Amino acid sequence: DEQLVESGGGLVQPGGSLRLSCTTSGFPFGSYAMSWVRQHPETGPEWVSTISSRSGVRMYADSVKGRFTISRDNTKSTLYLQMNSLKPEDTGVYFCAKDWNAGVREVYSGQLTDYDIWGQGTRVTVSA
Repeated sequence: DEQLVESGGGLVQPGGSLRLSCTTSGFPFGSYAMSWVRQHPETGPEWVSTISSRSGVRMYADSVKGRFTISRDNTKSTLYLQMNSLKPEDTGVYFCAKDWNAGVREVYSGQLTDYDIWGQGTRVTVSA
């Protein structure tokens, strides 16, 4: 079975950092673009970032550009999201999601059903 398992969430103060991980199994990780999507409790789903299969292309939502960094280790079948300078509006459940192809799309949405598969999510709370 294809599986994605997120970890690394938690409670952090504004301005702090967290590193999320997504370990995968059951499919050739290095053959697919991967994304992070978040679900904010008040504003709903939001696409965060996408990385192509070999890390050649990385895309970010304007709301996180310059603060978040997406990366992947294909030898470990693992996706990462380094989050710095966190803000209260970054609070939410973060999901990693497998795309349908190796390359990136022109437009991404925050709807998990727009992806092939996704994990159970990890909760991030940014609060003083």
